[in-house]
Amino acid sequence: MQNFTLFDFKQKVNYKNELLAGLTVAMTMIPESLSFAIFAGLSPLTGLYAAFIMGLVTAILGGRPGMVSGGAGATIVVLVALIHTQGVEYLFATVALAGLLQIVVGVFRLGKFVRLIPEPVMYGFLNGLAVIIFMAQIEQFKVLDAGKLVWLQGASLYTMLGLVLLTIAIVFTVPKITKAVPASLIAIIVLFLLVLGFGIDTKTVKDIAQIKGSFPPFHIPQVPINLDTLFIIFPYALIMASVGLIESLLTLTIVDEVTDTRGSANRECIAQGTANIANGFFSGMGGCAMIAQTFVNLNAGSRARLSGIIGALTILLIILFGSSIIERIPMAALVGVMMVVAISTFKWSTFSIWNKMPKSDVLICVLVAAITILMHNLALAVLIGVILAALVFAWDNAKMIRARKVLTENGEKHYYIHGPLFFGSAGTFAQKFDFGSDPQEIVIDFQESRIVDMSALEALKKVQDRYQALGKNIKLRHVNDDGRRLIENTKGMLTIDFIQD
Repeated sequence: MQNFTLFDFKQKVNYKNELLAGLTVAMTMIPESLSFAIFAGLSPLTGLYAAFIMGLVTAILGGRPGMVSGGAGATIVVLVALIHTQGVEYLFATVALAGLLQIVVGVFRLGKFVRLIPEPVMYGFLNGLAVIIFMAQIEQFKVLDAGKLVWLQGASLYTMLGLVLLTIAIVFTVPKITKAVPASLIAIIVLFLLVLGFGIDTKTVKDIAQIKGSFPPFHIPQVPINLDTLFIIFPYALIMASVGLIESLLTLTIVDEVTDTRGSANRECIAQGTANIANGFFSGMGGCAMIAQTFVNLNAGSRARLSGIIGALTILLIILFGSSIIERIPMAALVGVMMVVAISTFKWSTFSIWNKMPKSDVLICVLVAAITILMHNLALAVLIGVILAALVFAWDNAKMIRARKVLTENGEKHYYIHGPLFFGSAGTFAQKFDFGSDPQEIVIDFQESRIVDMSALEALKKVQDRYQALGKNIKLRHVNDDGRRLIENTKGMLTIDFIQD
């Protein structure tokens, strides 16, 4: 097998793995993109165009190999209200504007902040997402009857259930025999041939939508170019851009951990933005990274960009020429593959470390998972989780500040501060001092502490004012450079002298 370096990433590419992984990803992406488009009241092709454009652009320009992007439900869900009130043209304009905002985030190198997301938030996000993926597959056990979705019953239900279980069994068994071909692709092919050969009556891709079409047409969104339009689409664009970047950058972080490599968050922001702008002008519904398809891709052996390119081009070829074949793939095969993905996505280790985690971390993990499941709002879930984690961190550090008091031979009182002085601990800082009984000279030593923010400066000023009111002198020692700059920027608010060490 010939190896070569693809683009700017110095990993060797296995052609066979990339080809098979790309085909597998395409098979699992098609029904999901169709479902999301139909859910939003859009043409099925709008979802497939998004899968093709997002997949191709991000595979070429994205921040790391192995990631897969497409027409994701996370981004289209936030645009449903806009579609219903303003129409599809406003959708295209919003998607393009969201892409521009994402590029701005990448250009200003703000993507790196996703790495500040705590582990409990990541666990909750993954567990909630796994449940969503699994429950979405349960919905495939429904069919359209007289304009309403109803559950399969009788022989149809048992047939679908049996084929799903067979798919799951194949996916779990094949890797124990061979890893030459992705187990998911084998399962899809086996189920396709089984249903076709025995004429089994079961739900297929065709039951979701017709997917034959043309190349994505270039189309300038037909919306008035004025401030009124901007006021309508900007809030939706901002939410879409945020949701898309959070899911994409979390996916990037997870892939980093799985592959033990490091991608570029800022480059991924620019790639996601470029892909969404292209969606806005080529009739796509936009999207972001798809963590389920990314896991399918990685499990199939992909470690490079080639599989994403192949997957995207496969979707285009299916739209143009292969719809009649793909429409006959049994949904049971795709449902089974995605159920395995859900099982693999769930962090089962959560239960084994449950009693070993701090209660605050357990609460954050459960809350993020619950919000993800109940509201399907990944951005909100992660944002709330990060805020809670930050508050817990601030509370814990606020309780850590303490002062060791030493009276020296020359009559000075030294306060050795331990723990950061910031907004959380500023309120108790003054309580550490014995203002009335202290001697004439006081030294506050920050060797084991840091002056962090404006609240810390205000706390120092209160201590300074109380000592000066008593006619006593106060000095600071071992203040680091950042703390000195903060004090100097107060322009005389603090007149405390520094001891030169």
